[in-house]
Amino acid sequence: MRKIKFVIGVFALVIVSCVPKSESIPDMNETDPYIWLEEVEGETALNWVREQNTVTLTELQSDPRFQQFESEALAIYEAKDRIVYGQIRGDYIYNFWQDDVHIRGIWRRSPVAAYLENKPEWDVLLDIDTLAEAEEENWVYKSTSGLPPTYNRFLIELSRGGKDAVVVREFDISKRSFIDDGFFAPEEKSTVSWINEDQVFVATNFGEGSMTSSGYPASIRVWSRGDDMASSPEITRMSVENVGLWGWTTFTADNNYSLISKSQDFWTHEILLLNDDLGTTKIELPIDADLEGVWKDQAFAILRSDWMGSPKGSLIALNLSSNAKTDVFIPNAKSSIMDVAFSSTHLLLTIQEDVVDKVMRGVLNENTWVLEDLRLPQGGTISIYGADPLNANFFYTFNDLITPTTLGYFEDAMADPIVIRQSPARYDSENLEVNQKFATSKDGTKIPYFLVSRKDVPLDGNNPTLLYGYGGFEVSEKSQYWSKTGKLWMEKGGVFALANIRGGGEYGPSWHQAALKTNRHKSYDDFIAIAEQLISSGITTPKKLGIMGGSGGGLLVGAVFTLRPNLFNAVVAQVPLLDMLRYHKLLAGASWMGEYGDPDDPVERAYLKKYSPYHRLSPNKQYPKPMFTTSTKDDRVHPGHARKMVARMKEQGHPVMYYENIEGGHAAGANLKQYATMAAIEFTYLHRMLMD
Repeated sequence: MRKIKFVIGVFALVIVSCVPKSESIPDMNETDPYIWLEEVEGETALNWVREQNTVTLTELQSDPRFQQFESEALAIYEAKDRIVYGQIRGDYIYNFWQDDVHIRGIWRRSPVAAYLENKPEWDVLLDIDTLAEAEEENWVYKSTSGLPPTYNRFLIELSRGGKDAVVVREFDISKRSFIDDGFFAPEEKSTVSWINEDQVFVATNFGEGSMTSSGYPASIRVWSRGDDMASSPEITRMSVENVGLWGWTTFTADNNYSLISKSQDFWTHEILLLNDDLGTTKIELPIDADLEGVWKDQAFAILRSDWMGSPKGSLIALNLSSNAKTDVFIPNAKSSIMDVAFSSTHLLLTIQEDVVDKVMRGVLNENTWVLEDLRLPQGGTISIYGADPLNANFFYTFNDLITPTTLGYFEDAMADPIVIRQSPARYDSENLEVNQKFATSKDGTKIPYFLVSRKDVPLDGNNPTLLYGYGGFEVSEKSQYWSKTGKLWMEKGGVFALANIRGGGEYGPSWHQAALKTNRHKSYDDFIAIAEQLISSGITTPKKLGIMGGSGGGLLVGAVFTLRPNLFNAVVAQVPLLDMLRYHKLLAGASWMGEYGDPDDPVERAYLKKYSPYHRLSPNKQYPKPMFTTSTKDDRVHPGHARKMVARMKEQGHPVMYYENIEGGHAAGANLKQYATMAAIEFTYLHRMLMD
């Protein structure tokens, strides 16, 4: 009875403060009084959003730093001297570019030779601003996929407002236009990918039973040119309770491999190889192995469990004809595999040792993989990109937290790479240094983190400090050049700490699996241990310590500030998960149950409720004043998480700030100006909370 009265009382407050009288009143029996905020574009919910946005902008824009930060961030985003990255496709390098003139961006290409000489000859293929105006659509460019070897046809993905759901259209390079009767798929979370010039994989919404509960396709077909998409032959399907199906083709100099991934959950997949007769052959890998690619009739996978004598974390190769397995690389206790790529001649392997990268290349020699170190820069983060099984050459980048990015090019015959471009510094780092530290978590595990501070930083506890973390989905937080954070925080006297907590991939599958499901608290213990060390070492105090994280990192900081409210004075939760008892019912949430657990399972539900930020809130506790940011168009993490958290905090009388971009997708911005505004919001808030 008390619970019912409490819910009715809370709901009455919502009606007075948040819901216009003309709107219909939600069901009084609903146990969540703020569930109406889950109606993403409902009039009532959006009116509430606009009210919160007005309050936040009115307060922050009155601070003279807001305009300064917005201008500084925009200058970084729109800088004309940014490194121009691209993908080699045949004789050209393709690039997508945005600046102050091309707000939505242009897709263009240059001859490779001119690009390598730093004198690109850009030919604009598609202007997204012009397209959006002509078609009266809020188009956001997502991606392009070209058809080898001529690359005269591309599949282009466009999103309305930045959502994950896309429209797929076929584009003719020679005519610089979309093909009226070409491949076209309407807006959905679809996969449309090349098999050959006249056939594509299509996995989309074909009607009832064709989409999973996670919002991804449950059926995949082969669609031939000129045929009706809906009548295309189905290749395979899966239960709607699974995550989804994806299809793609790897084009190599020797063979083409058309593959299908049937993902039961986020971490288990069955991989099928498409045969010429449209039948399929299962690749005999463990269901929890992560397929990295198929090359020279070998399927490469990183093991997430021990298999046939190979320990988890290993990269193995499986011969597609004989099913013979070979070990390619077995990490030690301090290393993990970050990336696997292929040129036409070599396997390219990025290895991380204590969160610092190196790159090796390998060939198979008499059933043994021979690996050698590439002579690339050391001590930071290396990214191989542009590697293609049709090309012997590739690009790489190198940077760290205070070193701007170097773009290099490696030709197969080279002993050493060549440097093409060096990005200018975006902030003053002359007096800054990066140190790797280790904190001891609650269970005794050593947790690494990077600390950026002045070389002469006083250990008097008076340094405004921002601690950033993620800790999920086997994603590593690496020492990379953070231009925006450097300019708006580190250059202005702030200390920055980057956490490498469990749940991430810093030390391979074991590091990730240590914080899965009912062990998620270990991520939070790790993050708290770093915060406590920052305080005990004299770097900062709770009054000067802020935390930040996005998406799963938004859940991290949401959980930690409700678990240890006295440890922090500022919290920035970006596009966060916060309601862990309903997350699986919202947008793509069901796909993450392999990571967080199933709220419908009694044991896992009880555990989730212990840390679910939305449910941990109490009117009897004092919390730091947090900032929640999200996007209406985010169709991955539902904006209802942040909306409901803010509504409940307000109802309980806690100070809180909120901003929701009405468009922008999971990145919380649809163009460079919106990114700059979001940066100004977050860093003006942090300066007010930690530096004033």
